[in-house]
Amino acid sequence: MTVQQLTERPEFTVLNAGNQPDMELTRVFTCDLLSVCMSKASAGCAWVTVMGNMNAVAVAVLTDTACIILAEGTPLDANGLAKAQQQGVTVLQSDQPVFETALLVHQLIHA
Repeated sequence: MTVQQLTERPEFTVLNAGNQPDMELTRVFTCDLLSVCMSKASAGCAWVTVMGNMNAVAVAVLTDTACIILAEGTPLDANGLAKAQQQGVTVLQSDQPVFETALLVHQLIHA
């Protein structure tokens, strides 16, 4: 599954369309502690979090994350949106809790 295919799913709202729509999703990663994400998130992962700010976008860039998915309807703040647009990071939003969001993405990747 690619980032573009994930953005087309009705369960997600696109907050920012990034510049790598053809990137293949490798796995799901969930964490809200940025220092852990910096050391554990892998390239190509779909990162499910509730951290909707520019620091999360910066970590996504550092780790080559395929996309950020903000669970629980978490908004992306204005600085985060500006940074996502500048860096070309795809940011999606889900109204579901972190676990359910991650489980759905996991199932879609491995379908």
